[in-house]
Amino acid sequence: MRAENHTPVRAPLDAAALQSRAVRPGALWREIEVVESTGSTNADLLARALASAPEGAVLAAEEQRAGRGRMGRTWTSPPRAALTFSLLLKPAVPPARLGWLPLLTGVAVAAAVTQVTGVETRLKWPNDLLAADAKLAGILAEAAGDAVVVGIGLNVSTEPAELSHLLAAPRPGALPATSLRAAGATTLDREELLLAILAGFERWYRAWQQAGGDPDRSGLRPEYIRLSATIGRTIRAELPGGQALSGSAVGVDSDGRLLVLLSSGSEVAVAAGDVVHLR
Repeated sequence: MRAENHTPVRAPLDAAALQSRAVRPGALWREIEVVESTGSTNADLLARALASAPEGAVLAAEEQRAGRGRMGRTWTSPPRAALTFSLLLKPAVPPARLGWLPLLTGVAVAAAVTQVTGVETRLKWPNDLLAADAKLAGILAEAAGDAVVVGIGLNVSTEPAELSHLLAAPRPGALPATSLRAAGATTLDREELLLAILAGFERWYRAWQQAGGDPDRSGLRPEYIRLSATIGRTIRAELPGGQALSGSAVGVDSDGRLLVLLSSGSEVAVAAGDVVHLR
C-alpha cells in the first residue's frame, strides 16, 4: 500500500533498537548515537576523528541546524522528516582511491532505498541520489587526518510544500528536491532505511578494502555505472575556480573521477565540480 496523502507521523529514531540490530561482534559499526538536534553530524564526527576516535561511529540527528553540502552550501530539513547521519571511517586503501568512497556510499544508499521503499533511484556524479530526475539525497565526504567522515541527508517524509525550503541558496541549474513521500514510497520507516543502508555500506566497504580500493576487483565500478544517471549524458561540469567544460560523460576512472569526452576528441578526468545534465 502506498503512503497515505496526509501529513505523516514523524516518529523518532530508537537508538537502542538500532544499536541492538546493527552493532555486533566483528561488525564495522561499533556505536549508533541519535541526537535530537545538532549543527552538523559531519562536523561533530570530524571533531571526534581529530581526537583519535576509532572507526565505526554512526551519528544521526533528528534535526540539523547547519547541515552542510558540497562547496560550503547549507542544507536544512524539518525535524524528523529526513534521515540525516554521518559515518566515521578509516579506510585502509591507497589515498588516490578515496575518491570512490562517496560513490560507494551512493551505491549502498541507492540499493537500500529501492529495497526498502520500492522507489527506483539513480546516481548523479559525484554525490546525489535521484528519483525521477529530482534530488532525493546528498552525500558529503570530508577528511580529517587518517579518517574520513561521510554524511548522508535523505529526504523521507518531507511534504511538497516543505521541499522548496531545503536548499538555502539554490544555484542555477540545480535539480529540484524530492522526498520518498513525494516519490510514492511504500514505507517511510527511517529505522529500516538506516539499517539497510548501514548493512549495504558495510558489505561494499569490506569488499572495496579487501580489493585494496580497486573498483573493478571489488565489483564497485560496474555497479556504480549500472546505477549512474550521468554516464552516457551530455553534461556541463562547473569546476572549482569558475571554469567549466562540456562534453559527454563516458565513464569513471580508477580514482572515481568522471571521464568527459570533449568535442575536440580529448578526454578529461574531472575530480571535483558541479555537474549539470544537459540531455
